[in-house]
Parts: sequence; structure tokens; C-alpha cells
Amino acid sequence: MQTIIETVQPYVSTIATAILGVLTAIVIAGLNTIKVKANTWIDARTTESQRVLLHKLAEEGFSLAKTAYKEADGPKKLQEALSYVTGQLEQKGITLTPVEVQAAIEKAYLDYKAKQKSITPQTSIVTVEPKISLEEASQAAAKEAVSGLAAKLNDFLAQATAEVSPVAKVQPEPETIVPVQTPETTE
Repeated sequence: MQTIIETVQPYVSTIATAILGVLTAIVIAGLNTIKVKANTWIDARTTESQRVLLHKLAEEGFSLAKTAYKEADGPKKLQEALSYVTGQLEQKGITLTPVEVQAAIEKAYLDYKAKQKSITPQTSIVTVEPKISLEEASQAAAKEAVSGLAAKLNDFLAQATAEVSPVAKVQPEPETIVPVQTPETTE
């Protein structure tokens, strides 16, 4: 019986090692799949540098509408600012929803208005009523928060799947067989 166990033991060790290797490969493949999906999702969202660019373009669009279309009413100026910003973003290869672009222009307008109040008495140059709801603003804030969380998740997955060091095979120590003495019986 002992010789059968000694004969089978290397095969059992090899099978166990192979099963462990297959399970490790499945786990790593799963992590890589999650990483690819997370990267795709993150790339679909705007980055921080794109947000900065959007706000700069929104300020430019607002300034253009304010100076170039002095005789136009508020909605016409907003439309011109929207078309300017959208055109500039398309040239950069950035696609945003009209609501996001409008929100950035509205922010530029409110910032301008706040600066004017602190410098001079209130003078109304452009009257554009915000057309963004509280729900849309909440969604935009949630997108920013999720984008930051996704970036942290991406870093974590990059660290987890960066490089896995191979596991050295450990050979079990051979067992020493001690003969069992049976008492002699006299018949």
C-alpha cells in the first residue's frame, strides 16, 4: 500500500500544481478583463484636463458673444457661444453633451457677473437665464465623483495586474518509512 502512495504522490502533486496554475490564470484574466472595461469606461468620460479646457473655451465663447453680438438678445448670444465652444471642442476631438457645454458657459457668465458686481455697480450686459436644472447639475457632479473613483480603481487594478511573480514549485520532503514490528506469536 505504501508503494502505491509513493508512486501516485508525484502525479497528485503535478495535478494539484496544474489546477492551481489554471485557477491563477483565470483570476488574472478576470482582472485584466475588468481593467480593460474600466479603462474603456474611463476613456468615455471626460478627463480633468478636458474639463479645464471646456471652462476656458466657455469663457472665450462668452467673451465672443458679449463683444461681437452686442445688439443681440441673451438667447442669441448664448447660441453663438454654444456654437463657438462646440466647434472648438470638436476640433480637439472632445464630445460633450449640449447641457455640459451650456453649463460651462452659464458658469462663465455667472463668474463674469460676480466680478462685475465687486468692481462696479450692477450693469446688465447679457441676460441669459440658466437652463440647467438642479438634477442635471447633480448628475454632472456625480459624473466627476465617479470619474475620480474610476481613476483610483484603475490604479488599483494596474497595481494588481502589473506583474505576478512565478511561484516556485515546492517538492514535498520524502517520508521516511519506519518498519513496524509485530510481536511474535508462538503457536
